[in-house]
Amino acid sequence: MKVEQISIFLENKSGRLADVTGVLAKAGINIRALTLADTTDFGILRLIVNDTEKAKQVLKDNDFTVGKTEVIAVEVKDDPGGLATILDVIQRENINVEYMYAFLEKHEDKAIIIFRFDDLEKAIAVLNNAGIGILKGEYVYSI
Repeated sequence: MKVEQISIFLENKSGRLADVTGVLAKAGINIRALTLADTTDFGILRLIVNDTEKAKQVLKDNDFTVGKTEVIAVEVKDDPGGLATILDVIQRENINVEYMYAFLEKHEDKAIIIFRFDDLEKAIAVLNNAGIGILKGEYVYSI
């Protein structure tokens, strides 16, 4: 139920994002979801890709600083209150959302949101118990 995400640390200067996407494109890596957070000096690009290990290696081979973390892809009702319902379930169990970002594709009639929680295992159990769908990594990589 977990999804592997890669994080790339980038200098906050023109062309660095293009460099990353160019390296991945040449290696045949398809980006499935992404988010970019920046400060004055650097940024963190977080990606879900179709081949995490290959992407991580090709980026390292091109002198990028790359890390790998686990996140989960959660099905969210695509209507008003869908996200609020999930966050309420999480809040009641005192689980912190470290960050989240939307996926570019729908799953059936639901949106997909990528979450990083401070306690991933607990979050998975809580969401499962609440009947909230969590997508398998293999499915997410193939979308």
